[in-house]
Amino acid sequence: MLNMPPFLSFVTLYETYLRRCFANAGLSLQTLKLGDETTIQFWGPKVEGAARKPPVVLIHGFGPPGVWQWRKQVQCLAPHFDVYVPDLVFFGGSATRSAERTEIFQAASVARLADELNLERFHVVGTSYGGFVAYHVARMRPERVGKVVIASSGVNMTKGDNEALLERAKVENIEDLMLPETAANLRTLIDLAVHKHIAHMVPDFVLNDVINKLYSENRKEKIELLKGLTIGREDEPHISAIEQDVLLIWGDHDQLFPLQMATELKEIVGKKVKLEVMENTAHVPQVEDHLRFNSILKGFLM
Repeated sequence: MLNMPPFLSFVTLYETYLRRCFANAGLSLQTLKLGDETTIQFWGPKVEGAARKPPVVLIHGFGPPGVWQWRKQVQCLAPHFDVYVPDLVFFGGSATRSAERTEIFQAASVARLADELNLERFHVVGTSYGGFVAYHVARMRPERVGKVVIASSGVNMTKGDNEALLERAKVENIEDLMLPETAANLRTLIDLAVHKHIAHMVPDFVLNDVINKLYSENRKEKIELLKGLTIGREDEPHISAIEQDVLLIWGDHDQLFPLQMATELKEIVGKKVKLEVMENTAHVPQVEDHLRFNSILKGFLM
């Protein structure tokens, strides 16, 4: 698969635009070392010494880094909150020499980042894989995490849910879906993630550009992250309730984590849980209907 020159790359050009949007919202790209092994790259407030607003941490899903997944939410929340958007380990500019590959390790890294940033109390918002991480951050730091938002994230996933997803995607291995190497596989992922089936309208050269720029880097380590998940290994979900106020946001047509998982998760994850179902959206409601998503999110956090 040939790489497209940067000046012709849709992905390169659009990421430049996304970075400009984050910068215009008052965020800058920063890097922190967490001990000797782990480095986290994140977007955060760039004005030192300014009056601090309530912090909120937005945690991206498995796929492109955070700048691709949270643009509209950053623009909505930045006037009211100090917004932090970390790249999880092996996404964007974050990396580790540790052999740990679980979502629990990702959560520990986010929690350590919050410690380094002196975030005494902060909200967490996670989508998909990032929802797994957000759940564990809340569990690890009950005294520090305020409100928790879990969007499109089957934290209660079982082994059977995993098998059903592979059957819907018509693939043998989860990496064939979540780390596509061909335009055909990326079309499958888009069709499962987005309510409106638009992938067939996108030419192969654009999809190949997306694969080269957003899915190929750290592929080996990302496969290890998928295999390292503690969630979804057993026949029954093994999660405990958390004590924070929790908001679940779900698309009614989600085919990665079907809506039934949301109703089941609501009964498991805590006593103060609210479920908001967004009509005519699938796995990425924050992108498909950002106005509605942002209204729900802002109403809960403020």
